[in-house]
Amino acid sequence: MSPDSAPAAQEPDIPTAHAAPPGLLDLFLAFARMSLAGFGGVLVFARRAIVEQHRWMTADEFNETFALCHFLPGPNIVNLSVVFGARLRGIAGGVAAFAGLLLPPTLIMTVLAIAYARFGDLDVLRRSLAGISCAAVGLLIAVVFRMMTPLLKRMDPLALILMLGVFLAIGVLRLPLPAVLLVAIPISIGATYFLRRKVAA
Repeated sequence: MSPDSAPAAQEPDIPTAHAAPPGLLDLFLAFARMSLAGFGGVLVFARRAIVEQHRWMTADEFNETFALCHFLPGPNIVNLSVVFGARLRGIAGGVAAFAGLLLPPTLIMTVLAIAYARFGDLDVLRRSLAGISCAAVGLLIAVVFRMMTPLLKRMDPLALILMLGVFLAIGVLRLPLPAVLLVAIPISIGATYFLRRKVAA
């Protein structure tokens, strides 16, 4: 097991200060590495790089930013690259992160698509893709538990109840995602505002 895949309990604590903001080239290269390593999804590697390696965000900030990206149209990880880059370096940072995320895999997938069109019927290739899909599911489950760690550490009952409710509504009851979000977002915002106001008083 590599050091990067250590259990969530060994993750660094929330840092008291952020690392120096990266330059445009640093943003491009960081997201290019994420996209090239992101077999089965980039989210796992994006969180590891942003929170654990470079410490450009805390675990809570990453969760909040990724949650925002869920409510924007388009792929979540693409939204994350633009929002994150723009947050650190303005519009140019958003463009640099976006280009780093999409340019390398686009070039690679163009070549692979040409190869798949010619050799896609081979049984060995189909079995390989089935194995890769299993690994992708495992990576996704791992990053979900890592992202839950800050909530579990704080033992925030409201956040846990809302998370469980959304999971049951979408994952078990199969309710439409837009309808669930239209209900969950106002409830979560209102409840959080009320509780924080109560604590401040």
